[in-house]
Amino acid sequence: MPKLIITQDGSHSLFHEALNETYHSVHGAIQESVYVFIRQGLAYLLQHHPESTVAILEVGFGTGLNALLTLQYSIEQKAPIHYVTIEAYPLEESVWRSLNYPSTIGLKHHFEALHTLSWDKVHEVIPGFQLKKMAEILQEAKFDNEAFDVIFFDAFAPSKQPEMWTIPTLERVASALRPGGIFVTYCARGQLKRDLMTLGFTVETLSGPPGKKEMVRAIKSGF
Repeated sequence: MPKLIITQDGSHSLFHEALNETYHSVHGAIQESVYVFIRQGLAYLLQHHPESTVAILEVGFGTGLNALLTLQYSIEQKAPIHYVTIEAYPLEESVWRSLNYPSTIGLKHHFEALHTLSWDKVHEVIPGFQLKKMAEILQEAKFDNEAFDVIFFDAFAPSKQPEMWTIPTLERVASALRPGGIFVTYCARGQLKRDLMTLGFTVETLSGPPGKKEMVRAIKSGF
C-alpha cells in the first residue's frame, strides 16, 4: 500500500515503495500539477485555440489530483471539459480518503465523486464536466483517433516505468491527439523529446515547476 507523505507546499502525495517513487513532486504536489498540467496544458490550449468543449486524456489517474484541479478550472473558467483518464492500478478507498486535497483545494464532494463514480462509463460530475475513468493498461487501451485536445502524461518516471515511455506507447497516445493538440508532462528527458519529434511533434522545453529544472510541452503537427 502506498505511504502517505507531505510535500513542501503542504499537500499530500504518496510514496510507492515497490517503485521507490512518489506520485507527485516532493517539492509540492499541488503546485506541480497546477503548473505542468493546468497552466502549461489546459490553460495554454484555451488561450491559443478556444474550443467549445475541451477533451482531455490523462495517463495516470493516480490520486485524482489532476482531475480535481481540472474540475476546479472548469468551474472557475466556465470551461466545458470532457475528461478521460486511465489507471491500471486504482487506489484503495482508505488511501485516497487520507489525502488532504479537499481541505487544501476544496470541492470535497466532487473529489469523492471522482473516485467513487463507476469505471468505464461516462458521468456528468457537474454540468459541463464529463468524466470517464478507464481501468486498463495503457498499452491495451483503445482510443478513437484524434479524439483529444490535450494529453496529461503523468506516468511514473521513465526509470521506474520504462514501458510507459516507449515509442509504441507514445505513438498510441499520439494517435488519439488531434492535430494542433498539446502533450504535456513533467518529464524532460532527451530521449522523450527525440521520440516525440520522431512522432511529428514540435517539442518545447519549458522551465519546470519548483524543484524541477525543466518540463516538456509538445504540439502535434498538422493543425
